[in-house]
This record gives sequence, structure tokens and C-alpha cells, in this order.
Amino acid sequence: MSTIKPLALLLSRVLLGVILIAHGWDKFQITGLEGVSGFFASLGIPAAGVVAPLVGAIELIGGIMIILGVFTRYVSAVVAVVMLGAALSAHVSAGIYVTNGGWELVGAIGAGMLALIAVGAGAWSVDAVLEQKRTAERELVNA
Repeated sequence: MSTIKPLALLLSRVLLGVILIAHGWDKFQITGLEGVSGFFASLGIPAAGVVAPLVGAIELIGGIMIILGVFTRYVSAVVAVVMLGAALSAHVSAGIYVTNGGWELVGAIGAGMLALIAVGAGAWSVDAVLEQKRTAERELVNA
């Protein structure tokens, strides 16, 4: 079996995960939840004080899970929804370019999440190890 696909999926997961971790970390430690909550409230996002830590946790924990390849399709779906929400609430009105506050970064992350939903984490992931265990257990039961 070729190593190109598993390597490409691993590198994609690591890059996307690092970006997500950085943005989640920012919400908790750099900008801070108070600042993020205030920004979310200024956008008209309901319950901004609840949404800000939730989004930060999704980015931080989700980034770690994506790097490891744990429940990748599910986590990617949640992150994709968060990116769609960010695009619609904060970025689309500013155009495409991130330098102008546009949607290109959340769009790229969302596209990466859609790809992971479609193909999964790949062979070099916790998901693959768990699937191998399930397959082995089914084979023992059916033997």
C-alpha cells in the first residue's frame, strides 16, 4: 500500500489541528474569554458568554482530537459547523481576504473539515487502530 495517502492525511490533520489549537488557545489565554464574549455579543450572537468558551473548547480540544485522529469524522463535522457560523456571523461581510477580516481562513478550515468527513482520518490514526480492533473482535465472534 502506498504511504502517500496516509502521510497526506496525517500532515493535513496536524496542520489543521495546530491552527485550531492556536485559535482555541487564543480564546482562553491571549484575547481571553471576556474579550471574545464581547466580540461575539457585538456581532449579535445570542448567549455570547456561553458560546465563546464553547467555541474555544471545540477549537482547542477538537484540534487535539483531529491531530490524533480520534472520532475524526464527528469532530470535523462539529468544527465545520463552527466555521460556517464564524463565516456567516463575522467574516462573509468583509469579503474573502483574511487581512480584511474576510472568510478565507474559516473557509479553508471548513474545506479541510469537509475532506476529513468524507475520507476519515486515514491509516495513521487512533480511528484506524480502533477500527482494526473492532474488525478483529467481529472476526473472533463470527469464527
